[in-house]
Amino acid sequence: MTQRDEYFQVRAEKVERLREQGIDPFPARYRRTHTIAQALELLARWTERGRPARERSVSVTGRVTGVRNMGRVAFLDLRDGTGAMQAQLRRDLTGADFELLKSLDLGDFLGVRGRLIHTRTGEPTVEARSAAMLGKALRPPPEKWHGLQDVQQRLRQREADLIANDDVRERFVLRSKLVAAIRRFMDGRGYLEVETPILLNVAAGANARPFVTQHNALSRTLYLRIATELHLKRCIIGGLDRVYEIGRIFRNEGLDATHNPEFTSMESYEAYADYNDIMSLVETMVEGLASELLGTTTLEYGGATIDVKAPWRRLDLRTAILEHAGIDIDAHRDAASLAGRMREIGVVVTQEDSWGRLVDKLLGDKVEPHLVQPTFLVDYPVEMTPLAKRHPSKGGYVERFEGFVAGMEVCNAFTELNDPIEQRRRFEEQEALRVEHAEEDFDRLDEDFLTAVEYGMPPTGGLGVGIDRLAMLFSGQSTVREVVLFPHLSLSQDEMFRAVDAAIQEVLSRLPTLSQDAFYELVRNDLSAEVAARITKGELIRRAMQAFEDQSQAI
Repeated sequence: MTQRDEYFQVRAEKVERLREQGIDPFPARYRRTHTIAQALELLARWTERGRPARERSVSVTGRVTGVRNMGRVAFLDLRDGTGAMQAQLRRDLTGADFELLKSLDLGDFLGVRGRLIHTRTGEPTVEARSAAMLGKALRPPPEKWHGLQDVQQRLRQREADLIANDDVRERFVLRSKLVAAIRRFMDGRGYLEVETPILLNVAAGANARPFVTQHNALSRTLYLRIATELHLKRCIIGGLDRVYEIGRIFRNEGLDATHNPEFTSMESYEAYADYNDIMSLVETMVEGLASELLGTTTLEYGGATIDVKAPWRRLDLRTAILEHAGIDIDAHRDAASLAGRMREIGVVVTQEDSWGRLVDKLLGDKVEPHLVQPTFLVDYPVEMTPLAKRHPSKGGYVERFEGFVAGMEVCNAFTELNDPIEQRRRFEEQEALRVEHAEEDFDRLDEDFLTAVEYGMPPTGGLGVGIDRLAMLFSGQSTVREVVLFPHLSLSQDEMFRAVDAAIQEVLSRLPTLSQDAFYELVRNDLSAEVAARITKGELIRRAMQAFEDQSQAI
């Protein structure tokens, strides 16, 4: 039995003991009159006025984070979502409720009712007249409140992370305030918040691979959205001149410091605006968010001091690549020529890469790391942006920008293409490229959207802002996993071994007599690609042999 199991058993026995005493260890309700923050404020206010707060009874609740039992009196540390304070339980004042201490553990939820006092040491305290168990914890708190440090455990058990680390709770409060502030900003600009579908017939609006699902009742394959763009532009076409949506986006791609397969974005569209108007919108919004939430426009991030105050620098994409990579992309307008030049400067490429993907790789490898201070990278090749309007004076380019801070893209925007004939041709080109470059992701042709544009679409400026990445910047985090409450992770070792053992049992149930090599191959073929890549042949065979022995003993 593991140590955790022993703790669990001891606490489970206390649950039964409470029930034998007629006490429900998991009651449905408890009347709380004040949060801890409100109780502390009340005590401070009455003390300032020279009136004893003990004249008024309060009821507070919280998780027990500390116990100091001195026999006839005990001091408990309680924490709720607003703060922490001390509760004093005296045998002569609480009577039978004092016996709760025998069944009390760190992590339990407790309610106390009594008067507010200052102890002789000046500690704000609830002098309890009654106490009630509100929720018995069967597992001990992580590292007994000294802070959960194991990164994988923190991410896989975020609730334990929130319990143990004040800074983590504060970070997610900040994220929530960030989303609320963005919503207020957009509402204040006259934008209408709308909701668009998550399940789609065609996953279009971005160059990304979608998640695929099945609608059983309709017997139809559907896709989780990779962008909200096309439906929001259909709202513009319908006469809603300023719209936005804050929501989850799903892309079936890898995980790294700045990417999670599902993420939160704010997309907005404004009729009669262009990408210059949207640049002004972004820099004004981010400056305002920083001032409101952080009290300053200056951020410390990755060892750099960054000022998000408007105006942000505007930098031409072609010029940026020429400056940082020494390549003029207009002098290499075919994929073979550009790939050859990139190899000369040490950028790894393949002959299957499209020209647009090569340019994007140049940006990622050679330009983006230098964009530490807020910068709008403007005017992109048309091959990279099938939904943007052509630049009136730069042949082969469109009116698009991406905003970068600390070398990280935080937004993407363009003057929207509103010519239905040109839009159809661009989509058809994307479909042809998708066939030619099967390993790349290209935008898809959405017939419903094209039909909508044929009704007429006004000049429009569109924007997509990565809320996760803004949260990273504002909270000083270097990885997106630290600003997403429950991020996607690779399998833990325990999860991997469970998957292996399940595959072994499945093969044993079907084919109990096989050679070792044949058995190994069958099991390996049943595993997911991630598990198969991580499990060694020796470990798999060892676990299989153990399964064989267990089966023989059972027989």
